[in-house]
Amino acid sequence: MEQDELPALTEAIEQTLTERSVMPFAQKLSIAAGIIAGQILLMWIVWLIFKKTSDKITNNAGSRIKPLVIKNLRLLTSRQITNVILFFLKILKYIITVFQLFITIPIVFSLFPATENLASTIFGYILNPLKNIAFSIIKYIPNLITIIIILLITKYVIKGLKFFSVQIAREKLKLPGFYPEWAQPTFNILRFMLYAFTVAIVYPYLPGSESRIFQGVSVFVGLIFSFGSSSAIGNLVAGIIITYMRSFKIGDRIQIHNNVGFVVEKSIMVLRIKTSKNEYITIPNLQVLQASIINYNTSSDEDEEGLVLHADITFAYSTPWRLIHEILIEAALKTRHVLKTPKPFVLQTALDDFYARYQINCYTKKIDNMPAIYSELYANLQDGFASRGLDMTAPHFRTNLPPGEEALWKPPEEEPDEKKGKKDKEEA
Repeated sequence: MEQDELPALTEAIEQTLTERSVMPFAQKLSIAAGIIAGQILLMWIVWLIFKKTSDKITNNAGSRIKPLVIKNLRLLTSRQITNVILFFLKILKYIITVFQLFITIPIVFSLFPATENLASTIFGYILNPLKNIAFSIIKYIPNLITIIIILLITKYVIKGLKFFSVQIAREKLKLPGFYPEWAQPTFNILRFMLYAFTVAIVYPYLPGSESRIFQGVSVFVGLIFSFGSSSAIGNLVAGIIITYMRSFKIGDRIQIHNNVGFVVEKSIMVLRIKTSKNEYITIPNLQVLQASIINYNTSSDEDEEGLVLHADITFAYSTPWRLIHEILIEAALKTRHVLKTPKPFVLQTALDDFYARYQINCYTKKIDNMPAIYSELYANLQDGFASRGLDMTAPHFRTNLPPGEEALWKPPEEEPDEKKGKKDKEEA
């Protein structure tokens, strides 16, 4: 290249750069201003739409938004549901606004050479996480389909078990040796086992299941459950055993320890009974399993003679025992809810030093009225003996010392074995 051609070429390049740096900059500036103005207008429109939507929801909250009710239990009122909807609408509005800003700023920066690299960086901050999330979702789709299939199979298996449990409970389906009251607890146990089995199968398909953090959290939860619920697990196992023992059912009158009442609740953890004084007593299943249970209702079934109520009295030997038997049986027959057949009977349970013991036994099927039946029976016994002129007070005898000598009296002391043996020899 000639020496005189070099200045001309340099001048032409500088002129070209000047033309490209002045005119495009003004155009880019106007384009950037237009983009910013358009985004501001779009943001205003979005905010206006959200405002009108929020006002419409607030005005129609009472008529179109109903409270959330599940089995007569109101979880959320109409006002609470409206506030939740408005809160999520506000969050969505802010998310859209932030997204517009993240899109606008890189586009504007990309128009100018000085900020072009900064625009690429900002775009990378937005697009790279979205790209990673999208690829992870696409990669996880096969595992997600597997989980959905497993859950669907579990769902319909549980529905089938529920159908059979209902049929057995209603005695439409009878299995030899399987009682109707076992249907619901057995269904609950099988459902729990299915859920546990499903979790064990689904676990490897969960995202992050192979990470140490996920495994550490699982071990931590297992340790908490193991160390913190030993008594709860004991009550749970005891509740299952009690169910299959068939010792009692809801509505039965039972006695556990010194507590007598009607069973009003039998859960997997506790037993709750109601006494005749309207007292509710809660007993853990572990204690129920270890206690002796008396069920009064088992003797009131249709195929049984009835529950035997009994009362003990004592009377002196001077009164003929046949007369005592007659009075006891008449008093029992006069008592309401006492069965005429089988007939009441009397047992002589002991012959003490000063009196004989008698026991009147009578049958009833009104287990609910046991306290009232006993009360009326005792009253009839008093009336029966009073009508015959007999005093029900049992004879007792005691030795009375003269006044002032009670404190001086002492029991005789035992003689030593050696002196006692010597005295016995002398007397012999």
